[in-house]
Amino acid sequence: MSPVIKVIQPNGILDGTKAGPFRKDINDQVEAGADIVLIDFKDVTFMDSSGLGALVLALKTVRAAGCQLIVCSINEQIKILFELTSMDRVFEIFSDRKAFDEKFSAAS
Repeated sequence: MSPVIKVIQPNGILDGTKAGPFRKDINDQVEAGADIVLIDFKDVTFMDSSGLGALVLALKTVRAAGCQLIVCSINEQIKILFELTSMDRVFEIFSDRKAFDEKFSAAS
C-alpha cells in the first residue's frame, strides 16, 4: 500500500510571524492521516531561526505520530542555515519535488 503523502508549500519569508501557522499546517496534515509530510520550499525566499525552530518542533510532532517529515527544493540561504545548525543531518532533503516523487513512486 502506498503511503499517504501530504504536501505543504510555504511561500515568501518563513519567520516568527509565519511560524505558528506553518506548524499548524503540518499538524493538520498529520491529523488528516498523512504518512509523509513533504515541505516544498521552492517558493520560500528566506527562512530565519524562528522558521527553523517551527520546522524542528513540527518534526518532533510528526515523528511522535509515527510519520515522516521530508523537505525539498531548499534555496542556498536555507541550505546554509541547515548546514550551520547541522539540520542537514536531521532532515531528509531532496533537491526538488521530482527527486522526491521518483524515490516514493519507485517505493510503492
